[in-house]
Amino acid sequence: VDESAPYPSRWLCHYPHSKALAEQHVLGSNGRSELLTCSLRPHLIWGPRDRHLIPRLLDRARRGRLRRVGDGMNLVDMVYVENAAAAHLAAADALKEGSPVAGRAYFISQGEPVNCWDWINEILSLAGIPPVEKSMSLPTAWRMGFVLETLWKLLRLKSEPPMTRFLAAQLATSHYFDISRARADFGYKPAISTAEGMRRLGEEVSGSNKRSDVS
Repeated sequence: VDESAPYPSRWLCHYPHSKALAEQHVLGSNGRSELLTCSLRPHLIWGPRDRHLIPRLLDRARRGRLRRVGDGMNLVDMVYVENAAAAHLAAADALKEGSPVAGRAYFISQGEPVNCWDWINEILSLAGIPPVEKSMSLPTAWRMGFVLETLWKLLRLKSEPPMTRFLAAQLATSHYFDISRARADFGYKPAISTAEGMRRLGEEVSGSNKRSDVS
């Protein structure tokens, strides 16, 4: 999939929809009052000092609430945090009058799809947590997500349901993107490999595991 793909006709939750609306507003502002804009689409930013993705993953695994959804063969392509930052700097430097960057959207990732559950289990291993063994089918997770979303809405709960249709789809289906446009237009290159990113992440999560053992 590359940037020529249209926006979805329907959205599973507000999060991706809000991203699309923001991108359309940003790109629509390009060229107004000498303003130049572009939009970067970094996919699943991860790395040390993450306060969103990795902590949630480890917490669910430690509490035995992490299950593989689907057949476990789906591929995903994330982006290490320093590569995402470097992409923003490179795009900003290239954002000039007459540049192909102005008014365009760009996927940003490692450029190397990996098995989603192998990646998750590698992170768990770094933290001293056993791999995910329990699983459920995508249809089961989808139905569960629908029921929980409805229940949370009816009860007006502010917390996040343990399963949603969006999360089920993310965990069970392959989704990765062509970053050729970013490479060509502003020289994006993921300098930090996934293996090196894992090594750096391991230094942090192994330490957090020792602290949790002590506590």
